[in-house]
Amino acid sequence: MQKIKQSDETINILNDLGKRANYSLIDTLSVDPDATIDGIDHAPRQVFSGHYVPLRPTPIQNPLYVAHSKKFFKELGLSDALALSQDFMRMFSGDTSQLSEPLRSFGWATGYALSIYGSEYYQQCPFGTGNGYGDGRAISIFEAVINNKRWEMQLKGGGRTPYCRGADGRAVLRSSVREFLAQEHMHALGIPTSRSLTLYTSQTEKVRRPWFLNGSYSRDPEVMIEEDVAITTRVAPSFLRVGQIELFARRARKKEHSKALQELEMIVLHLIEREYSDVIDTELTIAQKVVLLARAFCDRLTSLVADWIRVGYTQGNFNSDNCAAGGFTLDYGPFGFIDLFDPEYQPWTGGGVHFSFLNQPQAAQRNFYTFCTALQVLLEPDGRDELQKVRDDFSRVMQEKMVGMWSLKLGLQSFDAALFNELIELMQESLVDYTLFFRELSSVPDDISALNKSFYGDVQYDPKIAKRWSDWLKKWRSLIGVTNEESRQELSQKMKQVNPKYTLREWFLVPAYTEAQKGNYTLIEKLQEVMTDPYAEQSAEVEKIYYRKKPDELFRIAGVSHVSCSS
Repeated sequence: MQKIKQSDETINILNDLGKRANYSLIDTLSVDPDATIDGIDHAPRQVFSGHYVPLRPTPIQNPLYVAHSKKFFKELGLSDALALSQDFMRMFSGDTSQLSEPLRSFGWATGYALSIYGSEYYQQCPFGTGNGYGDGRAISIFEAVINNKRWEMQLKGGGRTPYCRGADGRAVLRSSVREFLAQEHMHALGIPTSRSLTLYTSQTEKVRRPWFLNGSYSRDPEVMIEEDVAITTRVAPSFLRVGQIELFARRARKKEHSKALQELEMIVLHLIEREYSDVIDTELTIAQKVVLLARAFCDRLTSLVADWIRVGYTQGNFNSDNCAAGGFTLDYGPFGFIDLFDPEYQPWTGGGVHFSFLNQPQAAQRNFYTFCTALQVLLEPDGRDELQKVRDDFSRVMQEKMVGMWSLKLGLQSFDAALFNELIELMQESLVDYTLFFRELSSVPDDISALNKSFYGDVQYDPKIAKRWSDWLKKWRSLIGVTNEESRQELSQKMKQVNPKYTLREWFLVPAYTEAQKGNYTLIEKLQEVMTDPYAEQSAEVEKIYYRKKPDELFRIAGVSHVSCSS
């Protein structure tokens, strides 16, 4: 693809953004041959071939501005006023009908396959073939190179697509607020992620969704509630997923049509160009590229998952279709930031232990195996042997990343397994708040009294547990190499750079989206401000509100401690 140079001038109008347009996916990959000419293609159907379906989004009715990411706008060189301009709001609330070149009035949706914890599934496809599963309500509408970096912009909740499986193609304000805030928070935590651009809601359009009764402990939705429709625009270098590569590999493996193998090769090369062009030479053979791709993805995926655990994040539903092939966080549906430490913490009632907090390295490994299985279709036996070596090396690389992460989190120069294992046992027995504990430990305390604010249990009143904590702290201090106040301050500063003070807990999000449904967006703005600076000490007022343990009365409450779906 052509390298395009851009100026860093502020983009004040939509036409100036359009000048950066560069639609690499739809200009270089294959269109579904059965696609409609007018882009009105919103009924569920099988898509047998092609990399994308061109279609028009369904605009939300009477759009209203809720929020935009000021920091991301600044990175992109966009004027803040642009988010409120009529033509920009129209485009990013789903109405592309009036766009003109170089902008395009058609968006695109893509199909992908599903593997759950490494097992292939077809039953989620309404046709039982895998040809009807993909972007059911996510429609990309723009791709551009801005300041020499490629970005794809995608509407979440942009209406029905051929992959909608009979659903309405809409997202509600509740889930859109969650995703909008989470993406920018994750970026601020220093973790690769899709980004948030804008959030618009409808003043008149509503949909019904299953949800919980107020104060319920139910694990399953109990009522249908009416919710405001919304569209949030998420942005990433690409939205290519492991499940997408998997779909084309399944078709090639089963020889479903004459161009199946060619389409697999095309999308793999497109992935390399979009996400890995800095590490894979274009002059190499396809076999060489595939092996290097697997190795690079292994490195990114293991780093990503180690970072998730570092900050207490659980993806909740880490299937192959929710795993970005570029190695970043994608699809903030049933995610959650952990409060009370529990290795089996799982915010999604349908997720199971296999997608729980400390099982995420294993879930990542299954997705990586799925990815390698898809890639091997392109290789001859010799190449497959090389790919197998990369595949088999995943657990070692993952272990190295985890050990390195825990060492940084604990301020250790080298990992101490005995110390770590004892800590995990104590954290579970003592009912520890994950974020508060590691942030307080980052102050390098002399005794456990400084850690008391992180305990849900009464550790100070249990002599046996208190002594065990004191003994553990002495062992830890003997290993961290602190000899004077200067070295203590230096280590504390380093630890605070990896142990955030603030994370986006669900009980912060619930009031924000509840108030948003009443037309009050103040809490969204406040959370934006706090959660995009998560390592800073911030003000005493912010600390009082956002640096505290989860209230006892919120534990086990449906919609706060667990969710059933992202809607």
